[in-house]
Amino acid sequence: MRLTPSLHWSGAADRTSIDSRLLALLARIDERGSLRAACTSTGMPYRTAWGLLQDIERTCGAPLVRLQRGRGAALTAAGAALLHADEAARRKFAREFESMAVEIGPPDARHRGGTPAELRLAASHDLALAGLRDALPAAAGTRLNIEFCGSLEALARFKSGDVDVAGFHFVPGDAVSARPFLRHLQASHDRLLRLVDREQGLIVARGNPHRVRRLQDAIDKQLRFVNRQSGSGTRMLIDALLAREGREAGDLRGYLDEEFTHAAVAATIASGRADVGFGVAAAAAEYALGFVPVVRERYYLVVRDTLLRSAPIAALRESLAGPIFRQRVGRMVGYDASHAGELERIGGYRKRSD
Repeated sequence: MRLTPSLHWSGAADRTSIDSRLLALLARIDERGSLRAACTSTGMPYRTAWGLLQDIERTCGAPLVRLQRGRGAALTAAGAALLHADEAARRKFAREFESMAVEIGPPDARHRGGTPAELRLAASHDLALAGLRDALPAAAGTRLNIEFCGSLEALARFKSGDVDVAGFHFVPGDAVSARPFLRHLQASHDRLLRLVDREQGLIVARGNPHRVRRLQDAIDKQLRFVNRQSGSGTRMLIDALLAREGREAGDLRGYLDEEFTHAAVAATIASGRADVGFGVAAAAAEYALGFVPVVRERYYLVVRDTLLRSAPIAALRESLAGPIFRQRVGRMVGYDASHAGELERIGGYRKRSD
């Protein structure tokens, strides 16, 4: 068995320990915008999750999650700070922890040849990735460790060897959309693994009361916009749309108001704190919001040639092509997983984008 150190948080004064399950719960709440959905994703009973949140609030003196009837759940400033600190610490110490790993007992067959049993994935936020993690069969001996970040950060971490797989998205056939991402990849030893095609567009209040048809309408009508974080693929798409319409970031009211996930954008609009945002159709549908389609994107996972024959990547591809993942994605509005698991070479895209 291979044992590695792990990150643990505790109070500096009284050494009060923070339950490690709490961080996973916060990540799923941030991802899904719902405590119940987070419980389903983590396999944690609702009563247990509620107890964890109550305990930490008493310990820290501040709530980490804000629950609103009919509006889902969102991290408070304290909750977001803890989650972001945990993610930053894990990125910083990932290599150090791995270097201190120790083998105890008989060799584990899953590690023969140096292949990790855990696949480290840095990825732009996507609702289908939670389904992929759940679709990986336990018998495959592979655990998918997902850390959400911007597309460019995910690719930079992949290039540096910090993660095994990176997830990013662009509009297929659009050179401007593809170029910033493909610059981080090497056609000679990186391969693209298709995840999903998805519909992105303007998320608006139910019934689209402001009659928004394009991003220009949000500017002309001075609507409150909620943006995605800098470095994310969606933020880059928003910037490209503004440029095509001859507008600047400052023209969009709320351009600097950022959220880190599609679900958080939808939750912000559902709560009435913004009039319009940009995200996937499935996030709008989850909150019963209006949606105006703008582009059809392709989401890819990038892997190295040297790992293609490894057991974890084989298990990943099998899960992508399997019935569990495709059934889950099939229930998501605006998603298509019919080509999930197929491999593509980077060379063709690079030629079209140069």
